[in-house]
Amino acid sequence: MSGDDIAQAALARRLRELREGHWPDLRITQSQLREALQVSVPSISSWESVHAGKIPPLHRLEEYATFFATRRSVANGRTRMLPIGDLTPAELEEQRRLFTELNQLRQAALRARLTGENAGAAPRHDVFGTNPWRFPHGEPITIICSRLPEDELAKIPYASPKSADYIEHYKYSDLDSLFELHGHLRAANPASLVTLRAHDELRSDDFTTHLALLGGVDWNEVTESMLARMKLPVRQVADWGGERGPYFEVTEGNDAPRRHYPVRRGPDADAPLLEDVAFFYRGVNPDNVERTLTICNGMYGRGVYGAVRALTDERFRDRNSAYLRQRFGDATSYGILTRVRIEGRAVVTPDWALDTVRLHEWSEPGHGD
Repeated sequence: MSGDDIAQAALARRLRELREGHWPDLRITQSQLREALQVSVPSISSWESVHAGKIPPLHRLEEYATFFATRRSVANGRTRMLPIGDLTPAELEEQRRLFTELNQLRQAALRARLTGENAGAAPRHDVFGTNPWRFPHGEPITIICSRLPEDELAKIPYASPKSADYIEHYKYSDLDSLFELHGHLRAANPASLVTLRAHDELRSDDFTTHLALLGGVDWNEVTESMLARMKLPVRQVADWGGERGPYFEVTEGNDAPRRHYPVRRGPDADAPLLEDVAFFYRGVNPDNVERTLTICNGMYGRGVYGAVRALTDERFRDRNSAYLRQRFGDATSYGILTRVRIEGRAVVTPDWALDTVRLHEWSEPGHGD
């Protein structure tokens, strides 16, 4: 048996051991586990097979850890997946222990497979290698989204848990941005756990991962808190009752503050949006200097989406990444305030190489300037 086969077999055996013997008086069948994980029985079989060579996605291992962290996963003859937030402190500690173990086994299997596949072969091109959304191997990432207010949720029938068609993700704002960023992060960081949290669901460990904040200060309390801690020269002002509405304000030195407003087709508050203002920030995570903090913010959801697409859109991500390297070098923190043009329903990806697109740039003094 080759090295990659041995490593994969170790993970497969451990998954089967959990199902068959984690609770000495209770053996979980593959069908029961399928019900809890909402995955096919053939998939479970392939993950438990020492010969099939199937390595489960990282989020599935998190689900395994959550399921086997508590006996409450099996109640009244049925299996279920409890939300992480419903675990007791002792159960949460067990979940972390199990996930750490399974993740280590998975990383060993991936490393062995990569070594075996690349032996004697020319290195393959890594399309994400210089992208800011690419992080070191296996380091965890947390996306923090705004939660829609209750009065907004009440307008969405499927957002109610009482609905037979309940969809949990409707609780998040900026769904376009979330969908775009989550997929990109998973593709660019296949060995990393990418966790999604609403701002009011965060656990202590989440704050010390690589953080990606989506949304502005109106609904995302973490964005508001982080911006207040860092005291950047750019701030978001939610002046919804003002004559021109909300805006970003830039303050530098002794210069008078400059305001940057979204552009509408007319003066009415419900006039079509022609141009939003977005803010992209990258810096050091203030709670863990070995991890990063990234903020994608806009006056409206279109601006948030534009900030995300600047580094995920395959037509512009390399160009915009190159601009960041050229402009900011090895700066530990920097930010770009940018226009985001809107055509009908479409958000046009901002090209940071164009002077007319960038409204303001900033980096830590003495770095990248």
